[in-house]
Amino acid sequence: MIAVGWNSTELRGELQLTATGGLAADPALTTCVLLSLFLDRRARADDALPDPTGGDRRGWVGDAFDTTDRIGSRLWLLEREKQTEETRRRAEEYAAEALDWLVEDGLATAVRIAAEWLTTGVLGLRIEIDAATGAFSETFVIRL
Repeated sequence: MIAVGWNSTELRGELQLTATGGLAADPALTTCVLLSLFLDRRARADDALPDPTGGDRRGWVGDAFDTTDRIGSRLWLLEREKQTEETRRRAEEYAAEALDWLVEDGLATAVRIAAEWLTTGVLGLRIEIDAATGAFSETFVIRL
């Protein structure tokens, strides 16, 4: 898989390059976790949208054909939420939902998520995964 890394200064994912300028490969779960967390999963019918006037439920185009195997997370729904305990709890719930497939598909035996407010409007997501290839642990900082 092509490697995607997290730029904690810019708060975004970036393609990783080799020393010679080619695309790097990712033998670990980093790219899987980044895509699972930061691609927009289609909002459910009962989700409150950040812009209720627009009606954009987002989501990957493939979700229109496969309603059982969703890609991405609903973290985008928190973009305009206030910094509350409920928002922090929902971030953990949405991250867990996005990463459940790792256990279901046998790539991991356990996934643990902890969210905490780092500063005003900035949430940290600590992801720990017991993977078949070894332990994986990473903190992703997101701006809400």
